[in-house]
Amino acid sequence: MSFSILQKIGDAQKKAAVVDVRSGDTVKVTQKIKEGEKFRSQVFEGVVVRVDRKESHTARIVVRKIASGVGVEKSFLIHSPLVEKIEVVRRAKVRRNNLSYLRERSGKSARLMGKDFDRAAVNTLEEPKAEEATEAPAEEVKEEAK
Repeated sequence: MSFSILQKIGDAQKKAAVVDVRSGDTVKVTQKIKEGEKFRSQVFEGVVVRVDRKESHTARIVVRKIASGVGVEKSFLIHSPLVEKIEVVRRAKVRRNNLSYLRERSGKSARLMGKDFDRAAVNTLEEPKAEEATEAPAEEVKEEAK
């Protein structure tokens, strides 16, 4: 199988619009949880410690929060159908992608310096670029001609 076929399959699994999430953001992730035959929504709020493969269909964020004095990290696939919504609550100024140093810190030393941002503009879903949409049919025409 060629890479282009695999890429098309992966792109078909992507969500049409996702929120721009970065390391250092405090986010609320709403996730569908299946209990028996029923589904319920659960919100997990914490700091984004890491963002992986942002452009891929396997894009992932790692969110960390403190629950009952214990640090809890959870990994979410951004394009998963079980992730209903990601909302950015706060944005912080950080200088690296992987904030693993937060694991050893607690209290005031674990705080991140907040920065101003337009919450409404960030939480609107980004639509895919129009350039990519116009290129895809041209490739299909070439394949059909062969």
